[in-house]
Amino acid sequence: MTAQYRILVVDDEQKIREVIREYAEFEGYEVTDAEDGMTALKLCEKEDFDIVVMDIMMPRLDGFSTCKEIKKLKDIPIIILSARGEEYDKLFGFELGVDDYVVKPFSPKELMARVNAVLTRSQNGVDELPVLLTFDGLEINTSARIVSVDGVKARLTPKEYELLLYLARNKNIALSRDKLLSDIWGYDFFGDDRTIDTHIKNLRNNLGPYRDRIVTLRGIGYRFEA
Repeated sequence: MTAQYRILVVDDEQKIREVIREYAEFEGYEVTDAEDGMTALKLCEKEDFDIVVMDIMMPRLDGFSTCKEIKKLKDIPIIILSARGEEYDKLFGFELGVDDYVVKPFSPKELMARVNAVLTRSQNGVDELPVLLTFDGLEINTSARIVSVDGVKARLTPKEYELLLYLARNKNIALSRDKLLSDIWGYDFFGDDRTIDTHIKNLRNNLGPYRDRIVTLRGIGYRFEA
């Protein structure tokens, strides 16, 4: 990792900011930090960052609200860092478009591995051919990155879109959670099965009458039925 990558660390605890800064700078990142969401938002308005690592519980403006406002300004990858590990909090974060969710207490080495993985995915993008995938009333326009359900545009987060596209392109094939984590998130050892399950749950909700095309394979993973 080189210094061309800029990371914004947002946490109201100075010690946490210092620890992340130490590990990030060791890996070559240029680090900027903020102690609350409002400061982070102002920084994002004025400067460009490659990724944001942000706590949820902060004064002035909480992490979720800050994430929502940042996404209105720029498409910056965001990793949520929080002591709240309930499924509801993770699901809400993913609905806002966050790329990963790390629960405190955390390993700084694991956090940096996740940062590197998210950045790699963000920088490389998804190798797509301009094609329209159609499954009855479910359409995936890969050139425009738009998913339509019976002619109505579905509101998917970038990661939900990547997950659906991957499943559709590997239709009728059993895919393990580890395989999905490795190929879509860009890591496997640091992956959490709950990450996949939460995204699948939200993706199904957005597919309406076509939700059953994503089949759960107990003890294995998922399959997209064409």
